[in-house]
Formats: sequence, C-alpha cells, structure tokens
Amino acid sequence: MSAPATRRVALLTLGCARNEVDSEELAARLAADGWELTDDGDDADVVMVNTCGFVEQAKQESVDTLLAAADTGAKVVAAGCMAERYGNQLADSLPEADAVLSFDDYPDISARLTAILNGENPAAHTPKDRRTLLPLAPVARQAAAASAALPGHGDRGDEGTPAHLKVLRRRLADGPVAHVKIASGCDRRCTFCAIPSFRGAFVSRHPDEILAEAAWLAGEGVREISLVSENTTSYGKDLGETGLLDRLVADLASVEGIVRVRASYLQPAELRPSLVKIIATTPGVAPYFDLSFQHASETVLRRMRRFGSVESFLQLCDQIRQYAPDAGIRTNVIVGFPGETEEEFGELVEFLNNARLDAVGVFGYSDEDGTEAAGLDGKLDEDTIAERYEIISALVDETSAQRAADRVGDTVHVMVDTVEDDDEGLVVEGRAAHQAPEVDGTTTLTGAVGDLRPGDLVEAVVVDSVGVDLVAKVDTPPARNG
Repeated sequence: MSAPATRRVALLTLGCARNEVDSEELAARLAADGWELTDDGDDADVVMVNTCGFVEQAKQESVDTLLAAADTGAKVVAAGCMAERYGNQLADSLPEADAVLSFDDYPDISARLTAILNGENPAAHTPKDRRTLLPLAPVARQAAAASAALPGHGDRGDEGTPAHLKVLRRRLADGPVAHVKIASGCDRRCTFCAIPSFRGAFVSRHPDEILAEAAWLAGEGVREISLVSENTTSYGKDLGETGLLDRLVADLASVEGIVRVRASYLQPAELRPSLVKIIATTPGVAPYFDLSFQHASETVLRRMRRFGSVESFLQLCDQIRQYAPDAGIRTNVIVGFPGETEEEFGELVEFLNNARLDAVGVFGYSDEDGTEAAGLDGKLDEDTIAERYEIISALVDETSAQRAADRVGDTVHVMVDTVEDDDEGLVVEGRAAHQAPEVDGTTTLTGAVGDLRPGDLVEAVVVDSVGVDLVAKVDTPPARNG
C-alpha cells in the first residue's frame, strides 16, 4: 500500500531542552520527506510522543500523553528517552501505542512512520546499554560515532556533505530563544542516574557544526541560544582539545544576530577556572551558572559517586561572584538519598542558607531502575523523605526570593519573550541574564515598553520582586533602524 499524498504528523515533546532539540531534528527529517507537521493530534495521521524517562513523575506523564493520543484515532508512536529505555517492555505494557521506536530509528524516521501508517507493526527493540556502542576511550569515539544514532547531532556529514554546511533542524517554536545541543551522553557514573545507560557515552559535536547551527538559528529570528547536553563541561574531551568549550562559548557570542549565549548543565567537578572567567566576563555571554550540585555533604556526594563539599561549593560560588557579583547561580538537589543522616541533611541546609542561589530544583530520592543506588542499604522511609523535601523546598523558596529582592535597584539586561495586550494594557515579559527559559522566573517590564518586541535585549532597573520574579523599569527603548 502506498502512502497517502498528504501525511500529517503531530510531534509532542515532553521532558528537557535536549528532547526539544531532538524533536526539531525529527521534524526536519519528516518535513524533508513530505510530512506535514501539526500540533493538533485530532488532525494528524500519526501522533509521535517524544517521551521523557528521567523520574517516575515524568514517565507517568509520558504514559498519560500516549494514552490521550490514542483517543484521537491516529496511529500512536512512542519515541524518546522512555521508549529507548524500556523498548519492548513499554510496548508490552502499553498496547495503545502502535509502535515504540529507538534512537536507532531516528535516521529513517519517515520510513518508519510511513510503514506504521500503512498498517505495519514493527517489533520494539530490546533495551541495551548504549554506552557499549562506542569505544571506552573518549578520543576514539568520533570516528565510531559516524555510524551511531546520536539524536540532535544531525547527519554528521552523511552523503558526502560536510555537517557544518547543512543544518538538520526545523523550528517547532517561534520565540527568540532556542537550545543548541553541543554533545550527547555522559561518562559519569552517578549512582542515582540511569541517563548514561540509555543516552550512551559522551560525544561532542564539532564546533563548526554548532556555529553553523547558531548562525542558521539567528537567520530564523533567534536572539538567545542556550547550550545543552548531559554534561556541558565535558565538551571537547573526545576531540582532543582542552579548553575547547572556552573558545566555543566566546565564538558563539560573536555570531551575527545572536545577542546572548547561555551555558547549561555544568558539572562543578569539571568547571575549570578559565571557563568560569569566560562565562562571567565575556560580552554577549550570560553570567549564568547552572551547576549540578545534587547535595552538599561530602559523604553523601561520595555515595552518589560525586565530588564536593559545603566548603568547596561555597568557594566556587565566591569565585564566580568575584568576577560577576550579579551572576546567576542555580542548581538541583536530592534529599533523602540512601543513608542520609540528620547531620548530612544539616550540611545541605547550611550550604543553601549561605550560597545565595537564584533558583533550586528540589527532588525527593526514589529508586530508579538499573541504578546502583537502588541497591544501596540505608533507604529512608517515604515520610522522612517527604518531610525533608518540604523543609528544603520552603528554605529555597525563602532564600531564592531574598536573592531576587537583593536585586532591587540593580540594572539588568532583559531578553523580551512576549508582548501582549490585555484588559489592563501592555504586558511585556522577559528574562534577565540570571533567568533561563522556563526554570528561573521572569522579569515583567514597565516604563517605556510601547515599542518593545520579542527578541529585544533591553536595559532596565529592577524596582520590585515577587518570589523569584522581578519587575524592572525601562527608561530608554532600543533604537530602531528605519
């Protein structure tokens, strides 16, 4: 049976910014083969859900989205991290999905969806540890990676065309901000994390590819780019060049049309002083540090197979602020890790009380399939974890709000995200340099805002704060040519 003349696919993305980049690569592959993209599942022939498999809540949201998609009458396809992680197990437990696809299916995604639309029922893959697909030594991976499926990396020079001469991406959003994936996978062995097993070993993209994609995004109206990966501070180790991320960040800040570069997913143990200085002081780079602390007790961190302590983490925060006193610092922490004592929990409280962080994501520990921590002794009961979660959540709400209040009177540079009219007049929302998209609060602009547009980077003075959100006044709107 031949495919219909017009094939419509709704691509629904769950989870993190890395998934968003993967979806835009999938969208480009499908559009190139004649698929019409829609965000309406009721009007689609196929609904493909790019799932998240990080924690239990995210997995449940993925299942709920797949079940809702089945109600549209379209063919339903599970892709993404949960699909990769569970494969045939997910297919067996969720018959409502017509197919469960692996990352290995991405290069031929159009053919896969066409076959499914034509009534074929492809067998789901058996989950495997994707770290085994590439050499153990990082410097040996680049050649082997050419034949591996690495979502968000484009075609990497397939069919004789150098990767930096083409961009395999189609935007699914029209705002002034976009994420750019600079690497995939992770070589760390954190005991609580399953991500390396289904995302694979760490592989960097070549700087020329990343710069070409940034230039393409600028041509699509993007003004701010956010660099994402599983571990951004590992960038370049498989390319044989130390300090490559330092140069990449600075080069990206020089791309015509891009006015702000933001680096995310920084590993404190790998954060070199030179990179701290580059991020904190380079014009066009947001002085923003998304640091994966996870805890502050040295003994808990060792059980997590991580490094650090209250003292070393506070020293890192001080080092950042010596270069840029107003720098933004955010993190995530896990409470209730196996064996966490009252004293160790108190060390986390001490750190958060003194670090003056702008935003903190708080997670209560739960066992994850296939992780070392799932087999550790000393599991805390659910009530204790819930109590500690509430204590830390209340604490960081207070400390983050105080950090925002301390910014009153400061001059900030705000990227305008939205401009809307409502019953009370013009509402202009954006983000200061310390506020990443969707996770760190927003800044509402007042004053001379009548001529502002999404994508403007405007100077304003903070006049108020509400929780982590700011209110800032614009005195002089941006100059316009013509």
